[in-house]
Amino acid sequence: MLRWVAALAAASWGLGYASTAHAAPVLVLHGNGQITVRNDPPTLALTPKPPPAYRSRTTRAAAAAASRTVPSELARLRRLHRISNATYQKYMGSFNAAANAVRRLGGTPRRELQAVINNLYHMAAGGSLTPNRLPVLFLTLDRNRQWWSSGRVPGDGDIVGFAGSAIDWEYYPGQGLELQPLATFGKAQWWFAHGRQYYSKGRSLMSEMIPLASRRAGGLTWEYYFYFDGGVPPWTSAMSQGTALQALGDGYTAVGDRSYLSLGASALPVFTMSPSRGVGVRTSLGIRYVQYTFDPSRSDEIINAFLQALIGMGTFAQVSGNHLAQQLFNAGNAEAKAELPSFDTGRWSLYQPGQLDSLSYHQLVTGFLQKLCSMTHAQVYCTTASHFQAYMNHPPPGV
Repeated sequence: MLRWVAALAAASWGLGYASTAHAAPVLVLHGNGQITVRNDPPTLALTPKPPPAYRSRTTRAAAAAASRTVPSELARLRRLHRISNATYQKYMGSFNAAANAVRRLGGTPRRELQAVINNLYHMAAGGSLTPNRLPVLFLTLDRNRQWWSSGRVPGDGDIVGFAGSAIDWEYYPGQGLELQPLATFGKAQWWFAHGRQYYSKGRSLMSEMIPLASRRAGGLTWEYYFYFDGGVPPWTSAMSQGTALQALGDGYTAVGDRSYLSLGASALPVFTMSPSRGVGVRTSLGIRYVQYTFDPSRSDEIINAFLQALIGMGTFAQVSGNHLAQQLFNAGNAEAKAELPSFDTGRWSLYQPGQLDSLSYHQLVTGFLQKLCSMTHAQVYCTTASHFQAYMNHPPPGV
């Protein structure tokens, strides 16, 4: 099962416990083609896994056979006055520039840029090329054209960026560079939580990310737009959405921007809906917030993701006084407290039922529990955090 992992080590994001993480290196492409390394705060990111080759072939075949294509969908949206002529021209220019770049490139850069174009065709064929998604989808296309035209192939799972922007992009072999909302919002939250000297960086990054939200489940969501572990784009995650709420809540506390509160309120509906539209699975006790909208099964009972979603929800509820946020936190909190003991083996933590955590995940979930202990004073969080901390003195073999 694919996982969410702390970059380099378990990262605190300022969640109230000591972190062993170091600054996260980001490869930054400049306009002259030069690539430098920027050291960002420690953040969370998806563990990359190259998708099977058949996925790319299937996507290409579907694109070729589809009656809805990227150009035809853009033309349809213009005809229906859902986008302006200027917007149509802008995105067609972006699309044509990428198509021309593919013809000039070879090897891995060609394959990766073509994969991003294929994903656009897939979403067009499925009716997912909606006006509110166009900004993030065509920014993804532009960034991939820029990067792959530089000739540099990142390492598997490298985080990359672009001069003049703080947004994080992750390299998924076979899928190109993809927007990483979890890492990006985690960085914004870190800046808001670590002192006034970082506030301008947090505000600037939020101003980049807010316009990239889409409409899903009746609210705002920051989605993922590539094939991943059986998921078909577009999909989203409770963990990344919860981290967005935490960044908005801490951002409001830091700089007093009330628009962050209204944006956070608009980001709540995805937690109220069941998969595949939302991330909330109702139980007899409350709600479990799942990692992926495409996998609401027991295999998606990933405890660290659930806990971080709760932290984000609780942070936003406390700061905003939003009643729905508080209700959603209470429902998730009830379920998490009931489930948590089953993730304690008596010697180590479980990542999900039947699967031991790695050391970095064990550190990560311990920190999340310490944060929830300080937020709620619930005995199960405090006691389990204490157990997990003690287990680190004698980790099981192989973790």
